[in-house]
Amino acid sequence: MKSEHGNTSAGLAGDVWGGLAAMLVALPSALAFGVLIYTAIGPEHAGEGALAGLLGAAALGIVAPLVSRNGGFITAPCAPAAAVMAALAAELVANGDVTAARIAALLALTALLAALFQLVFGAARAGRLIKFIPYQVVSGYLSGVGVIIALGQLPKLLGLPKDVGLGAGLISPQLWSGTGVTVGLVTIAVMVAAPRMTQKVPATIIGLAAGIAAYFALALLDPGLYRLEANPLLVGPLEATGSIVDAAGARVASLLEVRPEDVSVVLVPALTLAVLLSIDTLKTGVVLDALTRRRHDSNRELFGQGAANAASFLVGGMPGAGTMGATLVNVTSGGRGLWSGVAEGAFSVAALALLGGLIAWVPIAALAGILLVVAWRMFDRGMFRLARHPSTRVDFAVIASVVLVAQAGLIAASVTGIVLAILLFIRDQIRGSVIVNRHDLRALRSKRRRLADENQIISRDGHQAAVVRLQGNLFFGTTDQLFSELERDLAMLRFLLIDLRRVQSMDFTAAHLIEQMRERLAERGGELLFSGMPSSLPSRAAIEDYLAELGLVRRSGGVRVFDTRDSAIEWMEDRLLEAAGWTPEEEAPPLALGEIDFLSGLDAAAIAEISGVVQERSVPAGGRVCSSGDVGDEVFMVRRGRVHALLPLEKGKRHHLATFGRGDFFGEIAFLDRGKRTADVEAATATDLYVLSRERFDVLAKRDPALGSRVFEEIAFALSQRLRVADAELGVLEER
Repeated sequence: MKSEHGNTSAGLAGDVWGGLAAMLVALPSALAFGVLIYTAIGPEHAGEGALAGLLGAAALGIVAPLVSRNGGFITAPCAPAAAVMAALAAELVANGDVTAARIAALLALTALLAALFQLVFGAARAGRLIKFIPYQVVSGYLSGVGVIIALGQLPKLLGLPKDVGLGAGLISPQLWSGTGVTVGLVTIAVMVAAPRMTQKVPATIIGLAAGIAAYFALALLDPGLYRLEANPLLVGPLEATGSIVDAAGARVASLLEVRPEDVSVVLVPALTLAVLLSIDTLKTGVVLDALTRRRHDSNRELFGQGAANAASFLVGGMPGAGTMGATLVNVTSGGRGLWSGVAEGAFSVAALALLGGLIAWVPIAALAGILLVVAWRMFDRGMFRLARHPSTRVDFAVIASVVLVAQAGLIAASVTGIVLAILLFIRDQIRGSVIVNRHDLRALRSKRRRLADENQIISRDGHQAAVVRLQGNLFFGTTDQLFSELERDLAMLRFLLIDLRRVQSMDFTAAHLIEQMRERLAERGGELLFSGMPSSLPSRAAIEDYLAELGLVRRSGGVRVFDTRDSAIEWMEDRLLEAAGWTPEEEAPPLALGEIDFLSGLDAAAIAEISGVVQERSVPAGGRVCSSGDVGDEVFMVRRGRVHALLPLEKGKRHHLATFGRGDFFGEIAFLDRGKRTADVEAATATDLYVLSRERFDVLAKRDPALGSRVFEEIAFALSQRLRVADAELGVLEER
């Protein structure tokens, strides 16, 4: 039997068990996070914080999966939310003129705005964009949050009076609470050791239970610990008035009292909170995808998280995110569908209803111990390995900077992180050259097959034309380096071709540099060329349109643009040949048989013999000479015109292999092995050919074996020259 979303009965049972296991992981942490936030207002608000944490776990768990429809996710209160909200509460308390009720209202407004930001992120499809924040920044931020949590929980672990700071408290053991220290240390020790003893019960549950047991064991020695009212060592009664509906109504009514200055106070913390919660969720999603072998919809998940945090606001709960620990427990316990998240929320509601009175007896030091373990796990201790190596010390400095700034304020840390992310991007861009490689025409040739005389001219004069392949982003950070690397070429070359196929973006500084390069070449009668314009690629700037708007690319007087690099190289080869007195083949008359390049070494008698077995053929422009798969044994010699050899690919596409011009030959492979042809050959211009079949040639070779050997020798020599050129081209392609 299947449910609406394809769950079998067994799958639904797995979701229920997974949700129960996830609740056992999420609820103690939610309780601790809520207490962390509200005790920043004052120790007497611990019960209010515990309730906010429990309500948040319930609302987040139920609403997020129903909206996002991403199965397996468990959304619950989390450490980044606790750190941001606690820091804001502490800052408001430090002002001295804000009441506790006012602080609670501003915290609620912060949570609501963060939820709205997440809804906007999801609607704007910003899921992938948030993932682009550098890991160094995220690591530093989360490590900074861990330090803040640890520094905030140590006084609670030690049981220090409210008016005693941590520094003074550490050097004053007489102020420590023996009960608090004992309960906290027992909680930490058991929580750390629990995974080694059992994997079936979450470590937080075992640690919390051990802390509670330690407290009541000490109460046997000190009956005063049994006092619940005004006991600073306990959470105390959960403060709740009215029903959930009443709470939601009160929250909505409170929005009518929001003033513009309230929004200005909490806007940056709310945006910071939204980004952190989104990162936490998306990071969990990546791990979940790997476990379940499917891909979640990150944008819809952000929308679901925003809706869940808005629901948590309505019922008076704290915000949260897709949490790693509870999600992993859920999946490994069988929870793969969206109902596992709903089950986690439902079990949280049941726990609140059934155990609400008992939660009042939870020791503050036990929750502090749980949070200290969480903080220790959040802190990226691997950052210190980065400091050992020169190549990674900058990364260590970035992480350490964010950690240190976070201690002054999470808002300042977020700004620092953004600035450092920009600097990291610029560093990565300028660390390596934007030039992939640079070759002149002595090493790099077009696919047009040239005759021996033409190749000699290009080899002699090829240093006058060069091809430069660029990559990455052309902007102010890479412009000066590019100009410096090409400055010598600009003083020597006639032609400079810039291949932009791998360029992703270009700014005005780079465009100005190109204009300077064009002017430098033009002063000496040279020319700048472009090929591979990425003007139609998704997510890339329309570089050709941008340069056209700046007047650099235009029909006359601007930079000449070619569709392909090969066509640009062929154009430069033609210009070098023209400068050496070469006549374009379109203007030359058809060649006689003895003028074909690989037959030019034969005497008149041999040419006369071959002419008896050669046929003539004319092909109009666009006509097909032969096709891939044809069975034929002819070799074709070009008397006049030009043909293209094209390799068929999938979906009707073809790859340009080579161009053969006047005096050249093709089809020699089929002539040698009589196999099927592997490429299509089409006439680029009106073309006249000599056609020599192997069958006719074999008759001639039997009559004159010496002539047959001589022809095969000439074909072999021509093929060897082509292979040398191909080797050089492969060497260029494989450069690293």
